[in-house]
Amino acid sequence: MNFFINGDTVILNKGNGIFVNSNRLHFGYSEDMKDCTFIVIVIHPELLSNRASLAIQYWDNKFGSNKDDYVLLTDQMVWQQEVLIAIKNLYDEMHSASKQNPLRLLSQATALCAIMGDHLSEKAEQYNRDQIWTNIWKMTAFIHQNYEFKITLDDIATAGAVCRSRCFQFFKEYVGQTPNSYLTRYRIQKSRELLTETKRSISEIAIACGFQSASYFTLTFRKETGLTPQAYRKQLLQNSTQV
Repeated sequence: MNFFINGDTVILNKGNGIFVNSNRLHFGYSEDMKDCTFIVIVIHPELLSNRASLAIQYWDNKFGSNKDDYVLLTDQMVWQQEVLIAIKNLYDEMHSASKQNPLRLLSQATALCAIMGDHLSEKAEQYNRDQIWTNIWKMTAFIHQNYEFKITLDDIATAGAVCRSRCFQFFKEYVGQTPNSYLTRYRIQKSRELLTETKRSISEIAIACGFQSASYFTLTFRKETGLTPQAYRKQLLQNSTQV
């Protein structure tokens, strides 16, 4: 899969992983329109919010905006192997069939952060882009919260407190796509979730995801995925019966 982080795109192969630092815009996608299975763990800084001030200072220092945005994890380096194993163990603990042990979860999460903190470097480029990314975060958050409604470029720009041209510029330069493309792809992502997880009709899903009609939804879905929504749902059903 391809993975986008704050303007960079990396390729993750089978068995690889990626650490994404705090407050970075990121998402995964597939250029060849093929699905894959992957696990995700989110560790929130509030885990340390009631801890000693030294821990908070460590978090702010190691995971701030002046540190690496991400680290690609492979099995070629020992410490990265350890991180990949730790991610799998933490994921298994989170989804354990027996009762979870919150203390073990907390210790595994903090240990994982400690390993990554030891291997994050300061960015080579020292200029500050915090305000730009704050604007982008506001605009993408607006899309995520309002994708089911009609959204214009003006609406997106207003959410980020920028003009239309600056909105377009920020998305192209830092997100790698236009605001409308980002909106459309997010809608398609949400529609795929509904096609997978519900039995709602194509028309209902189209309206729920902000498309004006089922026909336009089908046309856009096929353009983005290579399949119609009906064919995509049928393929999911066939794959589930073969497992």
